[in-house]
Amino acid sequence: MNDAPKPPLTPSEDKQWAFVSHCGGILGCIPSLLIYKLLAPRGRFTAQESFEALNFTLPPTVIAVALNLLAIIFTLFNPAIGTVFSMLALLVWAFLTVFSVIAAVRVNRGQPYRYALNLRMLK
Repeated sequence: MNDAPKPPLTPSEDKQWAFVSHCGGILGCIPSLLIYKLLAPRGRFTAQESFEALNFTLPPTVIAVALNLLAIIFTLFNPAIGTVFSMLALLVWAFLTVFSVIAAVRVNRGQPYRYALNLRMLK
């Protein structure tokens, strides 16, 4: 097994992975988590932006998963209540999508991005 350290990211790769970490917010916190764990040691901009994206996407992802689980459970007993939870989960996803795209566009220009509505739970 090759345990040799990986080379640093080139400036264009660093910007690209920072961009992808914010775009991944559309899918929740998993893409930014993977990018942070696998590529952060290789690029400063990637590390900074993937960590910011992870901090932003983690709480809404947990909320959306909980809302979807509640939607499934309540649909068994009362479809109308299940639909309400599904719509709330959809709103959370829309929120994540809009702000992730805004951040990705900014980062693609090479500018760091800080989400205004970020709990920054991870340090």
